[in-house]
Amino acid sequence: MPRWTSFDAFLTEARTAADSATRQALVNELLEDRSDWPWVNGQQASFIYTSAQEPSSVALNLDTIRADPPFAAFERLAGTNLWYLTRQFQEDDILDYLLAIDDPMTPLAQEKDIAGRVSKYWKPDPSNSLQMNASGQSVSVLRMDLARPYLDWTRLAEVPHGTIKEHPYDSVQLGFKGRKLWVYTPPGYEGSGEHYPLLIFMDGQWATGPLQLPGIADALIKHRRVRPMIIAMVQSGDPDQRAREYACNDRQYLSLLLEVLPLVQSQYRVDASSLGLGGVALGAAAAAHATLQNPAVFNGLTLISPPLGKSGDGSAQVSQLPERLAKARALPDRIFQSVGRYEQKARFLKPARALATTLQARHDAGDTVYKFAEVGSGHGLVGFRSVLPEALAWAFPGEDPIG
Repeated sequence: MPRWTSFDAFLTEARTAADSATRQALVNELLEDRSDWPWVNGQQASFIYTSAQEPSSVALNLDTIRADPPFAAFERLAGTNLWYLTRQFQEDDILDYLLAIDDPMTPLAQEKDIAGRVSKYWKPDPSNSLQMNASGQSVSVLRMDLARPYLDWTRLAEVPHGTIKEHPYDSVQLGFKGRKLWVYTPPGYEGSGEHYPLLIFMDGQWATGPLQLPGIADALIKHRRVRPMIIAMVQSGDPDQRAREYACNDRQYLSLLLEVLPLVQSQYRVDASSLGLGGVALGAAAAAHATLQNPAVFNGLTLISPPLGKSGDGSAQVSQLPERLAKARALPDRIFQSVGRYEQKARFLKPARALATTLQARHDAGDTVYKFAEVGSGHGLVGFRSVLPEALAWAFPGEDPIG
């Protein structure tokens, strides 16, 4: 039986301790009693930090904090090695964060070497086992009690795994060579003789990596939440190439139609009547543009946090997507859309909500089957991964779909 029912209860007792030694003994008991943090209690989350090397400052680094730098300072429990912070969140929030240890606390707007500062001072929370690693940078994950599940989908026991094969991917349409195309086939594919729905997903390096899209598909297929499917995950270029190619580029659409799709169809048993496109962030905009170019071919669309506001590279073309979707004579059969409530309002949240109203009207008119989800997250891979199971189950519903 835990000694304390909340972190506040612990603090109340620790602050009234007779001396520092007694207070430190209570801290040691707390750490033995509770091994994983933050401690979530209703709408509160309490973070802690302890170290043998005494820091001069500890702060929570969270991009939903409206400050520069986006930090909330920890307080040290007098006479102990415990630093702590309690903050309010919504009960369905799922957010990535870091701890800033001994950071100079100066504004990031004045920082000349942000990469060096991040590397030196910003660290994952050592008390939290829930993390995501992307491109060599790990972040910690705060999951409030009512948030969407956040699992390591690659390590679920008793879930059969599909197969992922890597193919070289050159594009005449976009003028590059040497990228990769990863193709996932579901458990039971070999020898079945069946043809399968196909999802083409942008930013394949994220889909096969931190987003764990194949692992999510494995679990949902096992539990009959989605149909067994093939997933083709297309590697994107460097940030500049990605911005050029994904910002409603007709050449990107032609590459999908004339290069990626034929490659997959020539080597895998694809059901040509069930083809979907999907992506996150600017990749979602690329998927929407390609689908609008040819909804007769691509009859499913997954939009996770596209940047629909007028800012950033290619924003003029991307910001026209809501109007194009509203006026399109034909829409894909099924559309899933999501956004994080802590994403930038002008670029993401407000236009996403406006598009949701538009697409719901098209749904009500019988033009598509549509679902919108607003996630308690910011604009990042943690939030994207948390909503992917819901997106897959909507785009390719199985016998027991989600929602």
